[in-house]
Amino acid sequence: MRKVYILLILGVWVAILPHLGFPYFWKNILTTLSGLGIIYASFVIYKESQIKKTPENKTFDNFLESKFENKVD
Repeated sequence: MRKVYILLILGVWVAILPHLGFPYFWKNILTTLSGLGIIYASFVIYKESQIKKTPENKTFDNFLESKFENKVD
């Protein structure tokens, strides 16, 4: 949840950055760094959500019998 909070703060920062009165050179640098921060945070959140969605190998009841049929004692 902390990464989502960081993403929110960076979004607010980008929204108010043009109104803070920085010189044009510094505004470009800060906007670029903020954009890279947003990209990184959103990529990390995306990767974590994909890890949580990994499908489990499920065996359904109709295939359960054939699973044990090939066992040799």
